Parts: sequence; C-alpha cells; structure tokens
Amino acid sequence: MRAVIVDSALYRDGRRTDDPGDLSDALAQARASGDAFLWVGLHEPTAAEFDHVTAEFSLHPLAVEDALKAHQRPKLEVYDDSLFAVLKPVVYEPESDRVSSGELMVFIGDSFVVTVRHGEGAPLAAVRRRLEADPEVLKHGPTSVLYAISDAVVDHYLEVAAELQVDLEELEADVFAPSSSGTGPGRTAERIYTAKRQVLEFRRASSPLAGPMARLASGAVPFVRERSKPFFRDVQDHLLRATEQVEGLDRLLSDVLSAHLAQMGVRQNDDMRKISAWAAMAAVPTMVAGIYGMNFDHMPELRWTWSYPAVVLLMAGAVAGLYRLFKRRGWM
Repeated sequence: MRAVIVDSALYRDGRRTDDPGDLSDALAQARASGDAFLWVGLHEPTAAEFDHVTAEFSLHPLAVEDALKAHQRPKLEVYDDSLFAVLKPVVYEPESDRVSSGELMVFIGDSFVVTVRHGEGAPLAAVRRRLEADPEVLKHGPTSVLYAISDAVVDHYLEVAAELQVDLEELEADVFAPSSSGTGPGRTAERIYTAKRQVLEFRRASSPLAGPMARLASGAVPFVRERSKPFFRDVQDHLLRATEQVEGLDRLLSDVLSAHLAQMGVRQNDDMRKISAWAAMAAVPTMVAGIYGMNFDHMPELRWTWSYPAVVLLMAGAVAGLYRLFKRRGWM
C-alpha cells in the first residue's frame, strides 16, 4: 500500500503534523479534533491497492470505479459520504509541440481528502508545498485543497494556451510566407491538422470543467464551505478565459487551413497557366513544322532558297510574340 501512496499527512489548524501512521487512527484523530483533516495522495493504484482506502473512507463504489479506470470527463459528483471531482490537467511538451492530458480525482469528505493521480501532468506536489507554506489557507480544511488543486490546474490551462498561441503564430508565418522559403504544402497541412488535434485535446480537458466550476462557485455543494464561493468564482473566471482562448485557437486554425488550401488552389492555377502558355508557344512551331513536313510535290516556297531561314524566323517570331503576350498577362 505504501508503494502507491505518494504522500499522506494529518493537518491540524493548517499545519502538517507528524506521520499519521495508520489511516484509520489518523482519520479518527482528525474527526475528534474538529480542526484537522487527513490528506492522502495516490498514484495510479490498482483495485486491490485501493480497497484499503475505500474501506477506511467509505468511498462510493461508483466513484471508486471511475477513479481506478480513469479516462473520465471532468465532472463533480455528490454522494452521501463524500464529494467526487474529476479534473484533467494538461501538459505542453515544447520538444514535440504536443499537448497531453492526465487525470486527477479528488475525494472530499468529513475531515479527509483523497487524491488519485493518473499520468504525469497533475501538479499535486507543488500544490501541497504551496498550501503547507500558507497555513492560513490550509486551515480551511478539505475545501482549501480542492480550491488549490482547481486553481493550479486552470492556471496551467492559461500557460498551455499561451504556448499554443505562439505555435499558431509560427504556423501562420509559414503558411503566408513565400512558397520558396516555406515548407512543402503537404508538410504544412500536416502541421495544421496536428495543431488542431492538440487544441482538441485541450478542449476535452477544459470545456467540460465549466459545469463543475459553476456548481462550486454557486456554493450549493456539500462538503464545500460557503465562504469559498468567491475563490471558486475566481477559478471559474480563469477557466472561462482559457476556454475562450482555446476556442479562438480552434477558429484561427480553421481559418489558417482554409487560407492554406486557397493558396494551394491559386498556386495550382498559376502552374496550369504556365503550362498552358508553354504548350501554346510549342504548338506554333509544331504546326508549321508539321505542315512543311507533309511530303507533297507542290507546296509554296518549297524550292525557294530562303525558305528554311524564313520559316525558322517565322516560328521564332510567333513564339516571341506569344511569350510577350503571356508575360504581359501574368501567365509567365
């Protein structure tokens, strides 16, 4: 069991006490004290490893099933003995310009908090350190932990959105750069689709969280203190900003893709005009040569001394005239 427990601590009046030891004894102390709570953090536990925690804290089996299986949408569920929240932290990997998401489950009940982390994107260690450095916040109990976790996850959304904005600006510069200096059209389209997939991953994490944050900001949620409403409203406001940014990124990527496809169509039309112009210039000497290549006995100027240079000059003049005409119309 100790292998999956990343950290566990008993907090009294906002300050961390000694190792709580047995979870049952620590929870009994917290409930008896009235100003203490137990916080247990786990990382990707199996069903067998989580059974002990489930029994000690009387967690609802449906919530336990969600916590073990992961792959959940952000949500907030209220059960008889606990509150269950699911959040999806996101991580931006600058080496690959990739957005990945983890999952973070939070159980809140009478004098306890249980967090279950899946993936590497959950900022729990930093949240715990920040809370332990601020006892005035931590002494508000499990509500302060839920607020701090939500705040950290949503603030990181804004950072990831800023990174994606930089990537989008670079992509726009490549799309509207001269074709000789940019990447190939196939590579550019691939980059746009890849960026849209990253934005979609971001939206799956951030957009469904709006409902749970609205409920927490309303204050009508058990196990959450009434005085915490302004703090959750602040988190809701940051989430709204992040959601608006990611929706704006998605729209801009769609516009960039449309512009890229339009540019490809224009370039193809330019290429077709050039090919047509060269074909027209080649057709004139081909026609003249074809006519004089017919083996008839009686043809004009066939035995004239200057026939050959005259025909060559005629073909050259016709080609030069067509070249000037196409150049003036922008076909060459």
